[in-house]
Amino acid sequence: MTINSDTNKKERHILALSGGKDSAALAVYMRDKHPELEMEYVFTDSGCELPETYEYLDRIRAVLNIDITVLNSERGFDYWLKYYRGVLPSPQNRWCTRHLKLEPFEAYIGDDVTFSYVAIRADENRKGYKDKKGTIIPRHPFVEEGIVLQDVIDLLNNSGLGLPGYYGWRKRSGCYFCFYQMESEWKGLRKHHPEKFEDACYYEENHSDGRVYTWRGKNKNGHIFLRDLNGDLIESELIIEESNDNKLGTILRDLDFFVDNKIVSGSELDNV
Repeated sequence: MTINSDTNKKERHILALSGGKDSAALAVYMRDKHPELEMEYVFTDSGCELPETYEYLDRIRAVLNIDITVLNSERGFDYWLKYYRGVLPSPQNRWCTRHLKLEPFEAYIGDDVTFSYVAIRADENRKGYKDKKGTIIPRHPFVEEGIVLQDVIDLLNNSGLGLPGYYGWRKRSGCYFCFYQMESEWKGLRKHHPEKFEDACYYEENHSDGRVYTWRGKNKNGHIFLRDLNGDLIESELIIEESNDNKLGTILRDLDFFVDNKIVSGSELDNV
């Protein structure tokens, strides 16, 4: 990866950590490959993260010996929910991302010319954040270097970081009530964090004006409430992320997980 610098301008190098595997692996990669950069590591805290996310951030700090600046919105989720008159965020209206993640990040950067290092892999087909002001310059080291899912896992294992604690029942980091969760992930939340599941149900069930908003939207039979979620999470069903060249599940079977307060290897999960 080539990095050009203009010494006549103040430039910053920022890597935003999400609490997930890819951004953590990018932190490992940039530390090892580009120690000459004065890298700033930041995490934008929505206030609604999983406990495992905070645990993983602490592990990143300790293993990589780096400082992580935590950013917060001036107003939390409940304020914005009231502002939007009880309308829960959805794929069509991601006000949570805009107010709780992007705006604090943009405020932290200000008007500085900033290289933003984004952990999109070479085997992914997605685009990252687009800066409207033109002062944030995205860099995609994994795409440029052809780094795929297996490489990310290798980076994490070789560094001693490993994977976040929610893997095995959830695909990625994010708010505990993220509307992108699959049914099995909601079941995982109910099993591993019942208090968070109850909080998510509360947001569906307490609209004072009688209107109905649910995290999973609705189908031909009406709104889909979390209370109506049937069945339990089957521990042998790994919640995996698909990539263009392989599946995380194949890799996870070589790793260890905490199941019912004991360590179980991924290959043994089918028998749990």
